[in-house]
Amino acid sequence: MSEKASILVQLDTDALPSAFDRVVAIDSGVQHLFSYGGITPDNVVPIVHGCIFTRGPKDLNRTAIFIGGSDVAAGEAVFAEVKKALIPQFGMSVSLMLDSNGSNTTAAAAVRAAGRHLDLSQARSLVLGGTGPVGQRVARLLAKHGGHVRIGSRLRERAETVCQAIRAHVPNGKLEAVAVGTSADGPKALEGRNLVVAAGAAGTLLLPKKIRDTARDLRLAIDLNAVPPVGIEGIEVTDRGKERDGVICYGAIGVGDTKMKAHKAAISQLFQSNHSLLDIEEIFDITLRLP
Repeated sequence: MSEKASILVQLDTDALPSAFDRVVAIDSGVQHLFSYGGITPDNVVPIVHGCIFTRGPKDLNRTAIFIGGSDVAAGEAVFAEVKKALIPQFGMSVSLMLDSNGSNTTAAAAVRAAGRHLDLSQARSLVLGGTGPVGQRVARLLAKHGGHVRIGSRLRERAETVCQAIRAHVPNGKLEAVAVGTSADGPKALEGRNLVVAAGAAGTLLLPKKIRDTARDLRLAIDLNAVPPVGIEGIEVTDRGKERDGVICYGAIGVGDTKMKAHKAAISQLFQSNHSLLDIEEIFDITLRLP
């Protein structure tokens, strides 16, 4: 019998499944794409059971599930419920990937870029927009590699909440919450930092050039915002390892090429087994294998 066709089941927490994620799935070689919107933990189990009970265990590596949507917390809740609905002890399982709002692939690509220029175990970083979905994952990866990570937010209490959440995954993480709500906060938050990553909301300037110029230890700046104004003033969205005023700079498009390659490679990996669970750490490992 010929090999079963590959089927990717897209579970999107938004009402309309993401066209972006659908296009990438097709470009990654998926033969059949089933897209469902409005997914919640309460309605996902019948879809999961439809995936695992229709093919025998030896063919379930040809079925996989992608979880997306604009709300990362909602995606995480669905991801957890999908894992609970699988029955791996009897071989009734399929591979899963979580990438709500592109948070995992974008964060993995950003940290991969940082690792080209800095020893991540020694990096002293500041993550602006660190309480957002991408910022949290950037901070989590940096902390896991052993560097000291400051998480910046307009409200220090929100940053501290994120620090505690990351410690659940990285118990020995060197994390510090800082407020960056005023112009007076910026220079202090940048003290001793050799890496800054801006991962805030689209069109939000997080680091003006006059404040960035006060950071004497800064060696690398990564801005993940492609919508004007950019998150770090003075960086171009197309910068990819370009030196500006003695600082190596990456813009959103400069990181985006790796992000897209990681997304496609992760989709392909889903069909190599029926038990891969691709969250941030696993997707970062995929970026390290990219050319």
